[in-house]
Amino acid sequence: MLFRVSTRKHTLYFLVGELDSVKFRYISVFRTLATGFKSLFLSTGNQVLAVALFCCLNTLTVSAKDLAATPEHREATAAILQLMQRYHYKRVTVDDELSEQIFERFLESLDPRKSFLLASDLDEFEDYQHTFDDAIRKATLSPVFNIFNRFRSRMEERADYAKQLLDTEFDFTIDENYTFDREGLPWIESTAAMDDLWRKRVKNDVLSLRLTDVEPDEIKETLIQRYERMEQRITQLKPNDVFQLFINAYTLSVEPHTSYFSPRSSEEFQIRMSLSLEGIGAALRTEDEHTVVQRIIAGGPAALSELISADDRIVGVGEEGEEVIDIVSWPLSDVVDLIRGPKGSTVNLKILPAAAPEGTPPTLISLVRDKIKLEESAAKSSTIEASIDGKTRRFGVIDLPTFYLDSAARNQGLPDYRSTTRDVKRLINELTSADGGVDGIIMDLRGNGGGSLIEARDLTGIFIETGPVVQIRDSSGDVKLEIDKDPTVAYNGPLAVLVDRNSASASEIFAAAIQDYGRGVVLGEPTFGKGTVQSVVPLDRNGELGQLKVTIAQFFRVNGDGTQHRGVVPDITFPIAMDSDAQGERGLDNALPWAQVPSANYKTWPAGTPDYAQALNNHGARYRANPSFDLLLEELDSQRTSRTQSEVSLVESVRRQEIAEQETDRDERLELFRKAFGFSSNDDDDDNGSPDIILEEAANVLGDLLADLK
Repeated sequence: MLFRVSTRKHTLYFLVGELDSVKFRYISVFRTLATGFKSLFLSTGNQVLAVALFCCLNTLTVSAKDLAATPEHREATAAILQLMQRYHYKRVTVDDELSEQIFERFLESLDPRKSFLLASDLDEFEDYQHTFDDAIRKATLSPVFNIFNRFRSRMEERADYAKQLLDTEFDFTIDENYTFDREGLPWIESTAAMDDLWRKRVKNDVLSLRLTDVEPDEIKETLIQRYERMEQRITQLKPNDVFQLFINAYTLSVEPHTSYFSPRSSEEFQIRMSLSLEGIGAALRTEDEHTVVQRIIAGGPAALSELISADDRIVGVGEEGEEVIDIVSWPLSDVVDLIRGPKGSTVNLKILPAAAPEGTPPTLISLVRDKIKLEESAAKSSTIEASIDGKTRRFGVIDLPTFYLDSAARNQGLPDYRSTTRDVKRLINELTSADGGVDGIIMDLRGNGGGSLIEARDLTGIFIETGPVVQIRDSSGDVKLEIDKDPTVAYNGPLAVLVDRNSASASEIFAAAIQDYGRGVVLGEPTFGKGTVQSVVPLDRNGELGQLKVTIAQFFRVNGDGTQHRGVVPDITFPIAMDSDAQGERGLDNALPWAQVPSANYKTWPAGTPDYAQALNNHGARYRANPSFDLLLEELDSQRTSRTQSEVSLVESVRRQEIAEQETDRDERLELFRKAFGFSSNDDDDDNGSPDIILEEAANVLGDLLADLK
């Protein structure tokens, strides 16, 4: 915008509208100019204009740091409220009770560890607790931006203070701890107490780098850059980013799978949905100041390497032959840009494994970038043997990472379009027609997060004759059925479905149908429990207002039970299934509860549901006698302990001893695990392959069930 001020002697033009992006260090220049123009106009006798211009410029420069809502935000708010109240599966009144939840969740999204805002800030914002519902109903968003602008100034203060502390000579023999996770603690009361928290934080950052043998000068340089990026990350946020945080505080206070995408986030969402990107094959998220692996994409470089897992933290990224850059406090979009690259190039990552306690030195891994294609995520087959009562049984294993369907090719009528059901039918034919065939089939759905509902229905259909597969209830209460109408059965032999805590959505539909029909045995862990349906709705035709992903329906099994929240409980639960109440949907705030609808009309498999009592007893005896299960449980327990850790010692000798003990424990577990399966210390895992004790036990259970039938 061009701003013009005229007098009889002078006409001045000022280009404004970009002031939000002006760095703070330039503000003094604008103030100096304002003062100069004030003097100029005073000298011409224009006292009123001089004062007005000075106030105008000074206000513009002071507010250059402050963000505010736009007319588009008010329009988007009205559209979102209408969609939520008209179409969301869970109808929630926007009132003071919901306002309190939105207020708390918005603060949590800004300052989850309560290490920036003071208790006095919260006292000042106390009235907003009961006005966030008005902010949504009336699209009055100034309270939202007032809180954010205060938070941003507090973060800038902390970044400056942290950089000053780097000139301190820390004593790492003093017995004190740093509480890095303050989620359940009260807000800090005073600036002095906040200063002490940050002194310990910076001390911990320095110590963590010392433990990796980084030189002192390099430590200081690395941390200066880290704190500057922390400041830049918050100062570079735009009004759309703040609006998205607020609206998601609203949607997540209703239900965890409903979320708003700003126009920029909508574009990034479409990019993430593409399977042709060149990268490492991992979905990432930001958690506090860390980049965390949300999930590993089947068939991608990360999955094939087996070097990185879900919940691992990425703390450094670098190209082959170049220095690895510290990325703590980087915006997620910048981290993604750094990790992406041409197919065939190598990226080096420093990772902190999910089980690694705070302050553990990171591990350096290398991955070769490649395209993520549908073919690499397709179903694959293998065989596995189990010895039951002195007789060797051979089972086919179909590993299914996702439920995929090339919808475009299918709609075009192309005869060779790819689909889960087509591929599984082909693999079944290959397994059963090979020499000796197979005694049964194990459908391995571990880690399968879902996908095409059509494929979940059709895949179920190749194991049963005809009948309903899943019931779907919409927000108006109407229930419809997805029915398999094809009487063809591709395989009618013994069947097991192997699931875990990450098997979700379409995986749960398939596993539940197989269980309800008595068609096969379900083994493993209780599944994720995501039994809801989402639809992505643009808020306007041009995409200028963004999109809302809204929950519109819920899945129910053919027996009437919901898969939501409870998931699918296996017929035989393996001993690794611990803390199931805290995993998956059961661990999410505001998740829809388990519910029921009337049972559909369906006929169970002719053989009926077998008696699993003897197979369950045999399974219990095997895992009690197998030391590898104990080692696996110890590893899982170690991960849980690490995730619940909230503080760390700032005594260097203590930290070094803890790290050494943890490494020794892991090495001992690995060695015992190798011995349990007959591997020597010199065996190469790449040549021998790591044993999959869960899959082996699934084969044993299926073998037990076959023996019971004889």
